[in-house]
Amino acid sequence: MIKHIGIVGVSPEGAALFIRELSRQSHRIGGPNAQLRVSMHNEPLTSYLNAIRLGDWHGVAALLCKSAEVVAAAGAEVCVTPDHAVQYALHLAEHETPIPWRSMPEAVADAIAREGRSTVGLIGTRWVTAASTYQTHLGLRGIQVLSPDGDEAEDLDRIIVDELLKGEVRTNSREKVRQIIRNLEARGCEGIVLASSEAPLAVEPGSNGLSVYDAGSILAEAVVRDALSLAGRGEVAPPAA
Repeated sequence: MIKHIGIVGVSPEGAALFIRELSRQSHRIGGPNAQLRVSMHNEPLTSYLNAIRLGDWHGVAALLCKSAEVVAAAGAEVCVTPDHAVQYALHLAEHETPIPWRSMPEAVADAIAREGRSTVGLIGTRWVTAASTYQTHLGLRGIQVLSPDGDEAEDLDRIIVDELLKGEVRTNSREKVRQIIRNLEARGCEGIVLASSEAPLAVEPGSNGLSVYDAGSILAEAVVRDALSLAGRGEVAPPAA
């Protein structure tokens, strides 16, 4: 049976990119006739941003729960969110919602561990790169995580919040992100995790010759495999390098 997937949207741009990726993964894994049942609900992005800026993770979890309850009432059997900044609150939300959640950091850590990487860099906002969102899951698998620091961290945060969240990216901003990736490679990174749902707007697969792990794409693949009951068959190629 094809499961009904519930999406909790946070950033509208990121949620739109994730729905598109779900469709692509569905066709790639299940063939042209594979059709998923998908329901999405979101609370206003500003509500999330205000709670995150205050460090009110219980407030973030409450917003996640509200949307999860809506998609569950619509028939969803599993819940996901492609937004990275709110992943920290999932452990608070998952005990209060009627359907299970699929963890994006866990899916990403599994994918990177399968490829035997020892050091990866993060591309995301400060809420993600300076937190334990990915560091914990990857660290438990023996993978070191490096983040941009200093001015680069501030530049990256500004590019994501001021441009990518609005579906925009300036040419000079795209080049700045490329330079940040080059610097992470110089520090020993073997791959880059796109830890922002909007990051694919600025980073193309194969950037700087490094393996690029698009967390949204990895989550979409994982949830589609689950939904189509194809997990573990190994038909799907690894993330693009």
